[in-house]
Amino acid sequence: MSAQKGKVIARNKKATHEYHIEDTYEAGLVLTGTEIKSIRQGRVNLQDSYARIDRGEAFIVGMHISPFEQGNRHNVDSTRTRKLLLHKKEISKLIGLTKQQGLTLIPLDLHLKNGFAKMSLALAKGKKLYDKRQSAAKRDADRMIERRIKEQNR
Repeated sequence: MSAQKGKVIARNKKATHEYHIEDTYEAGLVLTGTEIKSIRQGRVNLQDSYARIDRGEAFIVGMHISPFEQGNRHNVDSTRTRKLLLHKKEISKLIGLTKQQGLTLIPLDLHLKNGFAKMSLALAKGKKLYDKRQSAAKRDADRMIERRIKEQNR
């Protein structure tokens, strides 16, 4: 799926640090004209946002899109809840997984694909503190190994 992505506009950097990623989905967004213009300018923040499923529809909550500077009365609330476009089968599968297994839907990134704004969603499970420490230790060890390999190749 990542090979088909277009230009990445915003990325949720905390997602892989805070969660174990189980599965990913790509969803479209229902936006207004001034919102897509702000997105194309890169004025989006995915921090502290999450997705939820309500009455058979998916929504993204807490995503901040700055108001378009040239917009006037057509600008909308910057943190409003926006609808996500997913297939019905995907939504029913996500309902089951989030309710039964306690998984969370979080946004990984927002990108443009063929002129349309798309969001990569992850089905994730929260990491415990010791998991975060293990991840950091593994990352440090990998860096040390890379340094040693570079030193030997010189």
